[in-house]
Amino acid sequence: MKILRKLFDTVRPHFEKDGRLHGLYFLFEGVESFTFTTGKVTPGAPHVRDHLDIKRLMSMVIIALIPAILVGIYNTGLQGLLADGLAVTFWGAVFRGLRVVLPIIIVSYAVGGFWEVLFAVIRKHEINEGFLVTGMLFPLVLPPNTPLWQVALGISFGVVIGKEVFGGTGMNIFNPTLVGRAFLFFSYPSGFSGSAPYMAARSLDAVTSATPLAVAAATPAGESVTASLLNFPLNYDLNTFFLGLHPGCIGETSILAILLGALFLLLTRTANWRSMAGTVIGAFITVSLFNLIAGPSSNPLMHLPFHYHILMGGFMFGTVFMVTDPVSAAMTRTGMWFYGLLIGVMAILIRVVNPAYPEGMMLAILFGNLFAPLFDYYVVKANMKRRLNRAQQ
Repeated sequence: MKILRKLFDTVRPHFEKDGRLHGLYFLFEGVESFTFTTGKVTPGAPHVRDHLDIKRLMSMVIIALIPAILVGIYNTGLQGLLADGLAVTFWGAVFRGLRVVLPIIIVSYAVGGFWEVLFAVIRKHEINEGFLVTGMLFPLVLPPNTPLWQVALGISFGVVIGKEVFGGTGMNIFNPTLVGRAFLFFSYPSGFSGSAPYMAARSLDAVTSATPLAVAAATPAGESVTASLLNFPLNYDLNTFFLGLHPGCIGETSILAILLGALFLLLTRTANWRSMAGTVIGAFITVSLFNLIAGPSSNPLMHLPFHYHILMGGFMFGTVFMVTDPVSAAMTRTGMWFYGLLIGVMAILIRVVNPAYPEGMMLAILFGNLFAPLFDYYVVKANMKRRLNRAQQ
């Protein structure tokens, strides 16, 4: 590391002002910042001491995503082997999954990174580390059979329209990952319906592997959703949901992996628990109300217990990794509660009332992003009014 540090120090003058490579300073700074902690300090008061900078914050999120990535790779390979009717082995599933997932991650980082660099050149600023997380989150919310050209198109829309048009990292209103996914969902809905055939990596054959949410949404009125989930050959029981060994988006299936990531984020104080708790509570209240008013001829999803709702689809993944986004979420403590409650209520409302779109979490979070500044505004205004009244007494 000392040799690498010396190399950076030696070539630095060429990239600084009046250097012959000054135009490429953004690239040098990005590589150096990715390799070493910045040596810059605040020249004057005020000072805020914190153990986290942007790079450390993003690194923590990437570490928290590792369990979901690993399970996603294995599950993708497993579903591919089952689709082809081949013998299932651990390493066979891993290598099969790598062949599918790794190209998606590479395309996401390559294309998204291109747009990050391009806007850094145009605006003459440093490359932001925020894309480290966006570039990894985006593949994890996609079905494994998403064509690579759609991956490139989706991440381009998410980075450019979802973030850069607002001014770049820290200025965006909506979560860029979900903006890109929403663009793909509404542009190419067949691949995100939950019932599209799982296409094996090299085989032209495919079998229909409906996701749990697709099965739930297709349950006829008067029948039990839980019975439909348990019917052979699906057998979507709670153990399957917890481990994540069923069709679905790459990183969203395993509740165990997501909870491990959540525990890491909370222990390192990278994410705030209030937004997560508010989302779960909002979902619980809404599900309880639906269970209470559901009749024999009502939508079967209205009868579905709370624990099934939070275990299926992208609810838990969105709650842990999307709701807690530090840029597009509410910033005040009280605002986080209202922000989470709104998302939890909307996610279940969309899922139950609109069976054509059984997921709901993506649109709920984007809807919550829209109201996050409003929650913070009224919380801050209320605090100012309370302090002013106290000062006048």
